[in-house]
Amino acid sequence: MSKNVVITGSSRGIGFALAHEFLKAGCNVTISGRQQDLAADKHEILKAFRGKYIYVRCNVQDKQSLQELWDLSVAKWGIIDIWLNNAGQNAPYKFAWETEESYTYNIIQTNITGAIYGSQIAAAGMLKQKHGAIYSMEGLGSDGMIQAKTILYGTTKRALTYFMDGLAKELEGSGVIAGRLSPGMMLTDFITKDPDGNVSEVITQEHFQRIFNILADRPETVAAFFVPKILANTKNGKQIVWLTKRKAMLRFLTAPFSKRKLL
Repeated sequence: MSKNVVITGSSRGIGFALAHEFLKAGCNVTISGRQQDLAADKHEILKAFRGKYIYVRCNVQDKQSLQELWDLSVAKWGIIDIWLNNAGQNAPYKFAWETEESYTYNIIQTNITGAIYGSQIAAAGMLKQKHGAIYSMEGLGSDGMIQAKTILYGTTKRALTYFMDGLAKELEGSGVIAGRLSPGMMLTDFITKDPDGNVSEVITQEHFQRIFNILADRPETVAAFFVPKILANTKNGKQIVWLTKRKAMLRFLTAPFSKRKLL
């Protein structure tokens, strides 16, 4: 039985890779992003799935925009089985006190407020359906690790982990579940560019490049792992992890013999 899936922030990167994998798995998918339409090259990639996906413009900082995303998806697919909060915002690689107000506002409004809004809307709709699953994307800081010059991003991800765990507790026994996706490091614009589209300062650092080439993966690889796990999961409060501690350790041990190079 195919599932109906809504993914915020899915016009590129891991969001688009997830949408593609869900389509390949036979699902119906609502793709969303801030731009007016999905880019032509993305439509071309998905040409075999015409009729199985729609694109809805959505700004996750606006709760009404997210409500419209839900409503239009329900109007198209009938019910929503999976809602995935993927929309994210990074910030310039700076100390917290150096970060301009606009970047501070946007990272909080997108990464935490937007995910809370999306979860509120999805939970309300799914409780009426009496079933559904809500997931949010983790990132650097979700586990409490502190990395200088990224603490604004890490703060939002740490807060989101608390919220999703709390949401799972509130949904216990309702037929609706909530969980978290932990992708590890990925080669996307989110890492390689700053919010203004310029080359990110962090990727020019030799130390970061070395770690990134050991631990990072392409979003398509991570999405191919996540989608079957999401479709099969029935456990509330589940964390689905791609880059486990064991996998990371193995990569460091084998790094001298590996030719992995993403940057």
